[in-house]
Amino acid sequence: MRVDMMTGPKPLQQMGGLANATKAAGFDGMLFTEGGRTAFPAVTAAALAEPDLHYSTGIAVAFPRSPMISAQVAWELQEATGGNFRLGLGTQVRTHIVRRYGGEFERPGPRLRDYVLAVKACFAGFRGEQLDHHGEFYELTFLNAQWSPGAIDLPDPLVDIAAVNPWMLTMAGEVADGVHVHPIAEPGYIDRHVIPSVAAGAAKTGRSPDEIALIVPVTTIVGDSDEEIARDRAAAKQMLSFYGSTPNYAFIWDEAGFEGTTARIRDKQKAGDFAGMAAEITDDHLATFCTEASWDGLADALTQKYAATTERLVLYNAGNETPERFEKYGTVAQLITAATG
Repeated sequence: MRVDMMTGPKPLQQMGGLANATKAAGFDGMLFTEGGRTAFPAVTAAALAEPDLHYSTGIAVAFPRSPMISAQVAWELQEATGGNFRLGLGTQVRTHIVRRYGGEFERPGPRLRDYVLAVKACFAGFRGEQLDHHGEFYELTFLNAQWSPGAIDLPDPLVDIAAVNPWMLTMAGEVADGVHVHPIAEPGYIDRHVIPSVAAGAAKTGRSPDEIALIVPVTTIVGDSDEEIARDRAAAKQMLSFYGSTPNYAFIWDEAGFEGTTARIRDKQKAGDFAGMAAEITDDHLATFCTEASWDGLADALTQKYAATTERLVLYNAGNETPERFEKYGTVAQLITAATG
């Protein structure tokens, strides 16, 4: 199991220093989210400063970009990182795609499936094969030598997708190289849905489930004082209430024994009561959806919970920490990597 830190892109001038600090702290890689700033320039700046880390987008928004654009950028980043780049793609939600990006969102699951296959067809085209992708949503048939980046002496970038519901998880097992599991994916959800659905998808295309990496972000509550623990608990409640307001995730809460959590949080959200949203997250929620430990105990706690299922563990909290706590998270990452090989 390898351990990455999660971060949002920052001003590009800061990314090299952050990559240097990430390597020095002991993390295996960096996973970049995408919000107000785009992920690919941040990965580029970080990778040029620290090419030995692993880099991934978690996730880059797919639909506003053509598959060819995503494939070209991934190809160049694979070259820049010496083969250590993973292209993580996701759908986002309708409001963002239609009203913020001006894109199309109809049938997002099948559209993303076609998108992944189109990106992989582009990779083959860069190596000199005929570009001949005819999908339900994307048709790519023209790529001559003048417009191709050309072959690289490295494997194709791995293409991962974000998936939550069983259909998307099955599709990931069918066509993707990895799955970005949701941050509220507690181990029971992984056992009930992620593993069997990915295996079912892999069987459709004659692959082993072991070929599809599970990339799992984890929320930690860690400290050696009551003050540290209290601070992390408060932050975790805010984060969980944010995700808890999404109707598509309601089944995760319900199946974990917290039926109605989403409805209660949404009632508070509609009233503009953001403190009330966080208050709906109880200590029992935290015990299920987070990992709480002392600094000395965190590596063992995470290893016991996730080593059997997870290829890349992502420390959700680490990217926004103080320098002192960031270095402690790096030590935890080193201990996990050493213990799991």
